[in-house]
Amino acid sequence: MDYKTLSSLKPGEFEDAADGYRDTSDMAGAARDRVEKQVGAKMREALVGKAPNKALGQLAELAKNFHYIETECGLISTALNALASDLRAAKKKLDGAVEDARAAHFTVEPDGSVRYPAGGDEVDGEEPEGGTVVGTTQEQTRTEYDQAARAAPNPNRARAQEFADRIAAAVQEATEADEKWAPKLRHLRADDDLEVSYADWADVQKDMGGVRKSAEEYLDGIKEPPGNGSPKENAAWWKGLSEDERADYVSLHPASVGKMDGIPADVRDDANRVVLAEKRGQYEMKLAAIGPEPWPKYVNGGGQVGMVQSDEWIAWHKKAKPYIDSIDGMKAIENRFASTGRNGLPPAYLMRFSPEGNGRAIVANGNPDTADHTAVYVPGTTSNLGKIDGDLERSNSLWRSTQSLDPDSKVSTITWLGYDAPQDIVKDSPQSHYADEGAPAFNRFMDGLAAANTTDSGGHHTAVGHSYGTTLIGSAARQGELNADDVVFAGSPGVQVGEASELDVPKGHVWNEEAEGDAVPDIGRYGHGGSQWNIGGGTQLIPSDDAFGARQMQTDTEGHSDYWSPGSRSLRNQAAVVIGEYGRVTIED
Repeated sequence: MDYKTLSSLKPGEFEDAADGYRDTSDMAGAARDRVEKQVGAKMREALVGKAPNKALGQLAELAKNFHYIETECGLISTALNALASDLRAAKKKLDGAVEDARAAHFTVEPDGSVRYPAGGDEVDGEEPEGGTVVGTTQEQTRTEYDQAARAAPNPNRARAQEFADRIAAAVQEATEADEKWAPKLRHLRADDDLEVSYADWADVQKDMGGVRKSAEEYLDGIKEPPGNGSPKENAAWWKGLSEDERADYVSLHPASVGKMDGIPADVRDDANRVVLAEKRGQYEMKLAAIGPEPWPKYVNGGGQVGMVQSDEWIAWHKKAKPYIDSIDGMKAIENRFASTGRNGLPPAYLMRFSPEGNGRAIVANGNPDTADHTAVYVPGTTSNLGKIDGDLERSNSLWRSTQSLDPDSKVSTITWLGYDAPQDIVKDSPQSHYADEGAPAFNRFMDGLAAANTTDSGGHHTAVGHSYGTTLIGSAARQGELNADDVVFAGSPGVQVGEASELDVPKGHVWNEEAEGDAVPDIGRYGHGGSQWNIGGGTQLIPSDDAFGARQMQTDTEGHSDYWSPGSRSLRNQAAVVIGEYGRVTIED
């Protein structure tokens, strides 16, 4: 970068280019939505067979390509906006220095040096001559130039040196911006092929980190979200941003936006899908680096032991299992995306995602922001990202059942894996801290649903818990204000209180199911049951007890895990509560 280049530079041209990339990103996103939520959905709804399945597979790859284009072009747009911001600041400083020099009747030469006129007191009968000075940003050289200018008999030289140094500083600032952004923009170029690989998505994550670090000053101009803000505060922050600010912030902080309760579901979905794609790429690459599964898995243990796992396989499995489990969960979520339209399923919205630890995933069937009725299902013990497939299917079954009862209502059913569930039935499930620690996040999520809902009524919200998930909901309703119109417990081991009135739920809107042969409620009561002051003897009460005061719904399933069996009365009763059709609920005699 030199004076001539900076003086003729138009930062707005970079912003125009940024707008072009943003438009491309938006078009790619719209194309992805059409492929996934419209074209693919209609095909799944109407066609079956090998040919449609092959076509759907190709459409899925096309959607991935569009998603990659959407993400990368959005990142390029933000990088160009940040570059333009840096260059505009430097250009402003340059223009200011040049304007001041000309106002003082000095001349700025084409190379950025400054020519000053004769002036000052006569020396030996002659006025000191004018001259030309160049600017510098080097501290030692600048000191030498300043000393020389002050010692000169022509006072114009000192003023000229000031202007020249300002010009040099502006050019240096622009040079640093160019040197900072040029390699990053070059790195944002895609590979010269037609395949978006896991390595490409892993690279996106690195690109995002690099751009985010370099764009810190630019992002300072965008209002930061409230630290640990409430859903209403988050919603107000989002509404206060311009469209460009929203796009730039999401491009660089998808994980932060994706977990913010109160933000629109479609925004969180877009952000979290980026996080999922990046993490899938990263985890697949890490798994590949560990190497293939060793063979043989089993070796002869000798004697009466029989076949045992080999030492090599055990060592490999220890390293690989965390990645395998997380990838299994990611596949399950991606499969749900690919199931839109099948048996009428609406588009899915990914409202939270993180593979860290046991994992976090919140997946909605249908947009809860526009839903008349929303049900949030909380799974129980042993739930984690790697096992989320079964929990997603339960939400799918609940959604289908609501549609069979009320086809005209908009319903969203949500799988909420937003807490660290107990992972060991014997050791962990009797502990209450998993519920107590996860409950505040559940309360915030429910508040966020209410804050983001755009229906005239504000939506009807139901919390549905299974097993230890009921304990979490109970803890949420005990610790704070639970933003739910109804609560449904299924197979509950106890909710930490002795009667329904102690929960922050409207009177008469606590519902319970206990199926024949479900042993969990009676076993769990000694860990999570509550008590009433007027019932002595240390009795531990659970929602299945009459004294608790829940409305007991009829079940026709058996055991602990079949409350969501398609077509069952157990499921239909839950669906009737979700859509507020309480007269269609069958109550136990």
